[in-house]
Amino acid sequence: MAKYNGKTMMVKEKFNSILKTITKTIDPIIKELLNSYVDKKDQKIVNYQIITGGKRLRPALIIISCRMLGGKLKDALYPAAGLEILHNYSLIIDDVIDKSNLRRGKSTTWFKFGRSITQCIGVDYTAAAFQAANRSKEPVKISELFAKTMKIVVDGEILDILFERAGREGEPYIVKNRYQKIGEKDYFEMISKKTATLFQTCCQVGGICAKAKERQIEALSNYGFNLGIAFQIKDDILDIFGKERAFGKKIGKDMKERKGGNIVILFALKKLNLANKKKLQKILRKRRINKNDIKEVINLIKKTDSYQKAYQLGKNFIGKAKKNLLLLPQNKWNDILRDIADFVMEREH
Repeated sequence: MAKYNGKTMMVKEKFNSILKTITKTIDPIIKELLNSYVDKKDQKIVNYQIITGGKRLRPALIIISCRMLGGKLKDALYPAAGLEILHNYSLIIDDVIDKSNLRRGKSTTWFKFGRSITQCIGVDYTAAAFQAANRSKEPVKISELFAKTMKIVVDGEILDILFERAGREGEPYIVKNRYQKIGEKDYFEMISKKTATLFQTCCQVGGICAKAKERQIEALSNYGFNLGIAFQIKDDILDIFGKERAFGKKIGKDMKERKGGNIVILFALKKLNLANKKKLQKILRKRRINKNDIKEVINLIKKTDSYQKAYQLGKNFIGKAKKNLLLLPQNKWNDILRDIADFVMEREH
């Protein structure tokens, strides 16, 4: 794993300080939107997903992008809250699909309240997100962008499910349409949709809130997209090499769910000799994957340079993201976006 140096520690502290400030500003608005029209006795369960934590990175991207281009904080607040709600909605659904018990070090919404209640809560989240868009300065434009983003994220989620190596035998569509082979092109299509598109939208919305020029919004869009790709690559690395306490999720979750869409696993399959490759593939296709299986897969991956290769790939996308910042106003907000980019590949969660 990459070790923190003095400069990275300073960036980490600055980054965390900014996110704490944004959390204090944005969380009351998120709760206001989520609780609107919801019976008081149900507000506690509706708020659960939000109060379990989260970095609030996505609303930070909206607010900082807006401020960098001369926009006002007040104009970015509701859209920022809306996209954080959309993000958490996608996490709620993701956890249901993957039967994940743990997120941010706490019980997932579905694991705590059950599937039926969680599906009801999910409807509140989508409604609240569009309430937020309606309270923006550009309601039609931002609502359309919210809808487009949600649909693209769902396309990515479907690909992620179809990349699984086994399981879901009771779901004929998945069994029939499961990818037999997954290449890097397939992987990038999936993470572009499932992860990067939301980062991209956050930066675009920040520009829209600031009434930025099209070329500025395009530069922000490219920054957000490349940042999102790097973010997912780092998540893939942390799933295998992270520390569970820091990561807030079970290590080896992708392997337990037989995910084929993890860049570290894809690189390892290319590098392993035939016998070890078959061994890894056999484990990923097992009906049940236990802790020993996960340990064996990690040991097989460690025989390759997959970690180093994935880390460098992520750094390359960070470089692409930062290049777009050169096309935008050079001020303290631009510096913060640069710091965020630098930190994405060094984070532990």
